[in-house]
This record gives sequence, structure tokens and C-alpha cells, in this order.
Amino acid sequence: MYPAGPAWPKLRVLRAMWALLAVLLAPGRLWAKEDIQECIWHVVLIKFEAVGEEGRSDRFFDLEPLETLDSVFSLLVDAPTDQNEKYLGFPYYLKINYSCGGESSEAQVRKGHLTGLKPLVLVTFQSPVNFHRWKIEQLQIQMEGAPFRSKERCNAEEVCAMSWYTPMPIKNGSVVMYVDVSSNGLGPFIQNKRFHVNINGFLQKQQDNTLQFTVGNEIFNLIPRYFINVPSRPLWHTVDQTPVLILGGIPDEKSVLLTDTSFTDFFLVELNIDSCWVGSFYCPQASFTATIYDAIATESTLFIRQNQLVYYFTGTYVTLHESNQGSGSWVRVLANECIKKLCPVHAHSNGSEYVMALTTGKREGYVHFGTITDGRVSFELLPRQRSVCEGLQVMNCSIIWAVFIAGDYNLLLLVQMEDPTTKKYFQVVSYDLGFESSEPQEVLPCSPPVVVGNHLAILYTIPEFIPDARGLEFLMLLGTESHTTFLMVPKGMFYNQYSNLLYIWGNFLLQSYNYENFIYLADFPKEQSIKYLVNSFHGDMAIVTETEEIWYLLEGSYRMYKLFPSRGWEVHINLQVMHQSSVYTPNETMVTLFYEDTKLYQLVYLMKNQQGQLVKRHVPVEQLLMYQQLSNHYFFERQGSHLTLSFTNFCPFSVMRLRDLPNPQVYSRQERYRARPPRVVEPSGFHSENSLAVYQGLVYYLLCLHSEYHKPYADPVHDSTWRWSNKKQDQDYYFYLASNSQSPGNVYIDMASYEKIYDLKADYELPERIFLDKGTSYVFSVFLRVGEQSLEFTPERVLTSEELKSTVDLGVVLADPGCIEAVVRQKFLINRNSVLFRVTLSDKRSCFDQGLSGHHLLETSMLLKVAGAVGHCFQNTHQGPRMQGNLMVPVLIGCPPGKRLAFDITYTLQYNRLQNKHYFDCVRVDPEMPCFLFRDGLTASSGPPRTQRPPRTRPLTSCPIRAWASSGCVWRTPHAMTPFPIPSSPLSSSSRCW
Repeated sequence: MYPAGPAWPKLRVLRAMWALLAVLLAPGRLWAKEDIQECIWHVVLIKFEAVGEEGRSDRFFDLEPLETLDSVFSLLVDAPTDQNEKYLGFPYYLKINYSCGGESSEAQVRKGHLTGLKPLVLVTFQSPVNFHRWKIEQLQIQMEGAPFRSKERCNAEEVCAMSWYTPMPIKNGSVVMYVDVSSNGLGPFIQNKRFHVNINGFLQKQQDNTLQFTVGNEIFNLIPRYFINVPSRPLWHTVDQTPVLILGGIPDEKSVLLTDTSFTDFFLVELNIDSCWVGSFYCPQASFTATIYDAIATESTLFIRQNQLVYYFTGTYVTLHESNQGSGSWVRVLANECIKKLCPVHAHSNGSEYVMALTTGKREGYVHFGTITDGRVSFELLPRQRSVCEGLQVMNCSIIWAVFIAGDYNLLLLVQMEDPTTKKYFQVVSYDLGFESSEPQEVLPCSPPVVVGNHLAILYTIPEFIPDARGLEFLMLLGTESHTTFLMVPKGMFYNQYSNLLYIWGNFLLQSYNYENFIYLADFPKEQSIKYLVNSFHGDMAIVTETEEIWYLLEGSYRMYKLFPSRGWEVHINLQVMHQSSVYTPNETMVTLFYEDTKLYQLVYLMKNQQGQLVKRHVPVEQLLMYQQLSNHYFFERQGSHLTLSFTNFCPFSVMRLRDLPNPQVYSRQERYRARPPRVVEPSGFHSENSLAVYQGLVYYLLCLHSEYHKPYADPVHDSTWRWSNKKQDQDYYFYLASNSQSPGNVYIDMASYEKIYDLKADYELPERIFLDKGTSYVFSVFLRVGEQSLEFTPERVLTSEELKSTVDLGVVLADPGCIEAVVRQKFLINRNSVLFRVTLSDKRSCFDQGLSGHHLLETSMLLKVAGAVGHCFQNTHQGPRMQGNLMVPVLIGCPPGKRLAFDITYTLQYNRLQNKHYFDCVRVDPEMPCFLFRDGLTASSGPPRTQRPPRTRPLTSCPIRAWASSGCVWRTPHAMTPFPIPSSPLSSSSRCW
């Protein structure tokens, strides 16, 4: 049995007191949230023609734009639309409503509408993997829900059931979309919620208009034996790029779990594979099973391993491949090879994704390195010349695990050596994929310690026995430490490309920043064995053992925390019983553990009243750590004639805030549009199908303007919506028609409702990622207050600067200190018992070779750490406690997305005509992108997006530029051109350089 929770019948009544204790001792702010009715958003996807139908939801697979909006837009004669334009629409709507507690959703939605509630929807398009085909950009569109009455029969005069609707936009190159729903601040309090709305390219429509999976047949009965007593397994996929996730491990069945909503809902699918395997002398097969052992999902392709066979299936993604042809069936690859394991590569690079297959039998010591580009799969046998065993000159060896490091373009191999004269031992071996020569490598000062030639290098030999830490949390392995009698049994490796941390795991956990010097984390018990690791790539990592224990580690620290089973878990379980939660039962089995949006989730199979159910539930890491802290650190104080229960607070500060955050768009490269629904003339404010169709067409047209606008030069008109500007001169007339209920089609289109936003403000937190280039800096402040917060008006002792300095301290950990640097300046606020740290993160202008805008960016990170805060500091919010004291933000170095040379074409043409008396137009004429002969003079400016007028001259960036030369379209670096001062420029104050 592999339970996800403790066996409740064995719990003693005394343990329930801990739950009551945690509730009674919770801060008053947590009590206050009980007065707020908990409401949650609900979002479903529906087809264009199904608007207003209740109880319906559709799958996201149809990508063809609708051409049926002409009849609607033809009515809008006196409106700011172009009658010569062909307006299209998206095939789907987002249907939005909410529920609170036990009250019906219909009544709640009506109440919210009458009190002014409007849902705000922010759709974020994930950039594609292949930046060679698609432009890399961080694009968002913000919409507002339009109220619409249900089509169901209703006896009420006005409305019985209603929902809000917005178009569900689609963008070429994006198959992963995030939908964030928030409130406009009116009506009930509803927490913001994110939904994963991804395109499913593994569905097809049948002749009877029903949907069927192309990879197999859906199974509608979740039999308990599929999950009960079955060990959990890892969920492998390309991080942030995978629209459809796949999970195998169902015993004796060639079935997998598929989901396109990150397991908010899912499907059990029996795969259409032949399941044929015959053992041979070169690939012995002791037993046959139908189980899918390894399953990996990429942006458009799924990989599985059954026995020693490997298959892949490419979905139909028109927005990615510009073709509607996916795989007709599962493709068996490496047909003549004997594959023992698939290893995932969690990060994409160079416009491709990767997967690795480890061989056994006659090909022992080789790795099949798979590359996936635009759904096309190819494998290369590595090492190219001879096996790892031959390269290391050992009789027998076996590759246990492989990790691909894209930045260094090499493989790290965990190799088990067997020699007749020595015992079994393990080594970490590096293989350079870019090294073609058969000659041995030259030993450089920064090279690994042992170079064996033929592009192989031994980086580290794992000790035979587990080190004896002697009570320490961690131990630096120098070769002089003492050891226990427990053998070290490595089972795998994990690499985080942002922090440059390499982990080796088994019945131990080692970590290293340079692949050669390792640190042993002593908190993990040597009696346990790790089964797999789960990383958020934002500083958090969870560990699952063979006995289904769950451990937690903050990257950059050395303290490990046991989440399950633990006293904190028991407290949490008892609280859930008191609240009669439906997602916790005494009999449950964990299926997998994974991160989603930096939060940890379980997929759990529950058994209740002989009925099985598969649910996704949040693992409250912060609450579990807080409960454990309360349970382990308490004491009694005597006050008068009675004892008072008190708790030790190990957090060095009481308040932590981020201040002076710069506007995020310059650093996050986020482009955001706003599109509000057209206003309806109807007094009730409800929309009709025609007005929703107009909303569809306007959003589609706005995104078309964005995609067609190249933004190459700094002309006075510098916004993708400029082609609507000529309509704004008549906006007073349109408003007059709407005020007198004479708008055509009973809709009023406000041109100010469709715009690009340039002035987003920071939301009191660091951006999701920061782009730096050529010496740019990101500056912000961290405010820390020392001392307890109290509602009583009692004087507080003022601390001296020395006391403040010894109490709180801020550290910065840089993954690549050769590329970026951080400067921290502290200021003591004596009268407030606080310290203000000013942090400046800068690019050192030393890491190049990033190429074009958004291409080949160097991935690194910055980690802020308050000394002594790990596992001890929590901030209470309306969404529960949140960990404080550790902030990790990815940093990308190189020419950021959207940055380019901005040509001042107006002055350049004037200068060329004046100086040269001629002007050569483009070889291929494009009114959006004028060009000129390259040998003529040109005026250029470059830089991040700005809302003010650019200066006369700007320094050139690392982005190459393109111009037409007499020999055709050629690439030139910034050093190949000489800028000259601009005596005058027609740029207006509204011009923007993005």
C-alpha cells in the first residue's frame, strides 16, 4: 500500500489536540478571513455557436478562424470599423462564473452582476520552442467579461441564469495559454485564479461530430487496481512548453493518463501500439508486460517506452507547424535497439527539445540523443566513435542516468563501473557533443580533473560509503571525511539550468555548482532511497522516496524538511476532517507529485464508500512547515497563578517588503493589450450573440494588427493600433449615436477600449523573469523590520545600528557571477527598528554569443536570502501562509525579445535625397517596412521600450540588423555601421521605441 495520507484509525485522540492548538494560536488575521465568504472562479471553454447553453464544455482542438462575422460587421455602418476589412473570429469563448460556499452559483452570479462585478481576464501566450520559425515575444491580452443571459427557459422577467463571456484568442506559435481571472473590485471578494487552457493536438472530429483521440481509445472506467497499491511515478515534460501531459505506470495495461489542463481534468486512454517484443541474445527479455514505464511529453510530441521499445506520436498543431498533418499512428523508433530507460530534458534550447534513451545489451555504454524540432524526431548515437566503456577503458560499465546541459552543449553521464579486480563504483562522466576530433582533449586549467580523451572526461568519483556528517546539516566532500558502513547507491541525476545546481540522488543527496565539488546533505536519512525529484525552477524542490515519503528543499540552503509523514501533516489532516474536506480520505494513493506555477500538487486516487476518484490537490508546504514549527518549539510561562503556552519565533524579522520596484515591462519584455467588450444599448446591459460576435472580431483584428506590425523604425506613428487612429476623429459622433440609442447593431465601439498598455506598474513582487543586456541594471529595495508586531500601544525598545546589523542580514547568490553582479547597500532606519537593503543587479558585459533578439539567451538566476529565514518565516495572507526570506528570480542575458535597431526612416530618406540625390526602394516593396541601400547613410537608434522621446543618438546593442544591400538581404553587426548625429528629427513625444 502506498498511502498519500496517514492511516486515520490508528491516530490517537491526543493528536487531534494539535489541530485545535494550531487553530487557537493562529494569528488574528487568519481568523478574520473566516468572515469572508470563500468564492472561487469557474472557467470553461465553449464553441462559438454554443454560447448561452448551460452544462456544456468543449475541448480546445479546432484552430480554424471563423469567417461568419461579415453579416454582423456589415451592419456597423456608422461605427469605427472598416467596411472593406474582412473580420474573422476565434472558434471558442471563455465562459466565466463563480460560486461561494453552499449557495447556488446562479444566485451568486446574479448578485455579483447587480452589484457591478465584472471578471477581468488576462490571457498570456507562451512563446514557442522554435524561435527560428516564430518570433519570440511575451504577449498578453486583457479582456473584460461580457454578461450574457442563458438560453434556457426561464419564468423570470429579466434573468434566471447568466454568465460572462470573453473570446478565447489563439496566436500562431503558441499552444500553451494561461488564463488569469480576477475581479474588478466590486461585488463579493473572489481570489484570483489561473487556468491552463491548452490546445490538444491529439484529438480529431469524427463524421458524427464526436471527438476521438488519435493516440488511442478513451477508457471511461477508472478501475481501482490501476491505482491502489501502485507506486507513484514522475511526470516528465518540457517545462512551461507542454500543452498535453502524459503519465504512464498503469500496471499490465498499455494505457496512460492524458490531460490538457494540468490535471484539472484528464482522460484514461488505451494506446494504439502493437505491444510486440521478442527477446534475443543481444537484448534478453525475462518477462513481458504491457505497462508503459516511461512517458515524456514535449511541445507537440509524446514519447513512451514499453519493455525495450520506444514510440513517439506527433500531434496536429497548425499554429506550430503550419501543417495539419500529425502522426497517423504511433511511430516505433530505434527499432533495432534495446532501450532500458528514457531520460527527460526539462528545458528546451536552440529552438529544439530533447530526449535521451539509454541502451542495454549489445549497445551497452551508448546513449541515443533525440532532437525534436517542429514535431520532427531524429536520434543520434553517442558517443560517436566508441562506447563509454571503451573510452574509459573498463571491462564492464552501465549508464544509469544522463543529463543534457545545453549551455555547455555536453552530456553528464552517471556510469556504474564493474571491474574484476575492484568492487563496483560510480563516476560522473562528461561527454562534449561539440568535440568532433578523435584526439585527446588538451588539459586546460579549468578542465575537469581527469581527461581520458575522445571527448570524455571523468568529473567525479562517488564515494563508496555514505559520509558521516557528525550532526552537521551538510558536509563538503573533500576526501578526508569519515564514512558510515552504508553503501552509496546512486540512482539518478537532476540539473537546474537557472541555478547551475547538479544533484546526484539515491539513498543520499549530493549537490554541486561546478560538477566536481559536491556537498552532502545530511538531513536525508540513509535508510531511505529517493525515487524521483520534482523541481519548480523557482527555488523549490520536492523529493519522493521509494516508500512514498515527501521531502522538501529550498535551493541554496542545506536544510531538508520531511512533509509526509510528519506531525505537520497530521495537524493538516485533522483540520481537513473538521472542515469535512472531500479531497482527503483515510484510504488514498498518490499517483504523482508535480509543480504548477511554483505550487506543489498531488494527483491522488481516493477510495470512499467503495467508489474511486482521481483528484488533483494542493500540497500546502508553508502550512505544513508552520505546523511543525508550532509543534516542536513551545514552552510554558507562568503569569500569576496560571501557566501560559508560548511559542519560540525563530524568524529574524517581523515584516519583509519589496520597495522601489521599477516598472516591469522594460525588464520582463511583456507586451500587453487591452480589449473591452463593446457597449450595448440595451438598458439591462446584457449582450446578444451579435454583440459577442463583434467582440470576437475586434479582438481578432487587434491581434492581427499586432502580428502584422513589424515595429522596425522610429516614425511618428509607433503603435500597432495606429491604423485605427483615423477613426478617432469621429469618436464624438459615435458617442452621440450611442447616447441617443441609435448605434448600428445596438453596440457602441469605444476606440479607447482597444489599446496597447505601456505603463504597467510593479505588483509589489519581483517579475517572473528579468532580461538584462549590455550593462543594464535592475534596482530595487528590500525592507526588513525587526521586532514583534502588536496591536497594543506599548513602547518598543529602539535598537541600535549594531543590534540591527547583527539581527538581520541579506545575502545574494548568483548562479553565474562571471556574467552578472549584485551590489547590496544597507541603510539603518533606527526610529523604525528596520533595515533597508538597496539591491542592484547588473549585467557585466562579459557574456556574449546570444545572437538575435530573443535567441540563445543565457539562462541564469539571482537568489536573495535573509540569514536564518529558511523554514522559519511566513507571511499570513488571505490565501494562507506564504514563505518569506528566500526570493529566486530567473535572469536571461542577451538581446531580449522585441529589442532591435529602430530606424529613423523619415530623416534617413531626407538625408539620402539631400546627400546622394537618390533613394533605392526595397527589393520586395512593403509599406510597413521601408528600406534603403545599405551603403547609404542611415540613422539608427536602439534600446528598451520607452514612453518618452528617444535621444538623438543611442548606443548600439548586440542585436544584428538587417538591411537590403545591392547583393540582396544581408546581415550586418552593429560594428559594421557608423551612426551619425541627428540634427533634427520628426519624432513626436508620443513615439515609442520597443
